Amino acid sequence: MMMPYLVSFHIGWLIGSALLGFCMGWISVVQRGNGTSKVTARCLAVLVAALVAASFAHVIPGRFGYWLDLGLVLFACYLVGCTIGAWLRYWVVSRSQPAA
Repeated sequence: MMMPYLVSFHIGWLIGSALLGFCMGWISVVQRGNGTSKVTARCLAVLVAALVAASFAHVIPGRFGYWLDLGLVLFACYLVGCTIGAWLRYWVVSRSQPAA
């Protein structure tokens, strides 16, 4: 019941988060480092899953629960933007390279 209010009230911030993600996905296609380790990636995935579960279960009430929901929605918009930006960059770069 709270999500439509959250989206309608913060639509500008959600669009901004998606646009920022799009820009980051566009410019960060080239990987020059090793990235995160598998252990760190698993820990981060468990943390995000726990936060999503806490949000769905309404474990955190009041203002902090609202901030948690807003943060998760902003993070999701950012990740969607990153995915779209990286995919479009890959598509543009692969079309501009000559055939081998």
